Amino acid sequence: MTIISLERTADTLPADFPELEADAKAYGHAHMTRLVAEFAHDRAMFHAIFTCHLDGRLVGIGAITTEPAPTPVPVWRMRRLYVHHNYRRRKIAKAIANALLQEAAGKVSTVTVHAGNDGAARFWETIGFSRIDGQPWSHEAHLPSLEPAVGQ
Repeated sequence: MTIISLERTADTLPADFPELEADAKAYGHAHMTRLVAEFAHDRAMFHAIFTCHLDGRLVGIGAITTEPAPTPVPVWRMRRLYVHHNYRRRKIAKAIANALLQEAAGKVSTVTVHAGNDGAARFWETIGFSRIDGQPWSHEAHLPSLEPAVGQ
């Protein structure tokens, strides 16, 4: 039986993060290295970071921050989502993205992402993000607003 564990990261990146970072570098992706630098510089910039472990091994990570481009209302951005190449197509990225969207729900109405390639764009579109032109981000998702309870 395969055991998948999704957990929120708080004060430190997982001890086995360097292996995930090395995998990203081997496939030409620098965003795990940027995650390390950002985390060391300003942990508070992250509203949430979720990691995914499969049978005890770190296989994926993703984060959400405030959208860095100016916006008229608060908007959050999905960032630094990565799944180890040996563990792709197992719904790990979707699980991480959904956890991050749940984190944003009720706090902002829009979440953005910058898809770095066509494969990433297809992924974001399959989980409900829409392609956007003319913005510093490539895709966005609109979250349902929370309605006040009756009588409030």
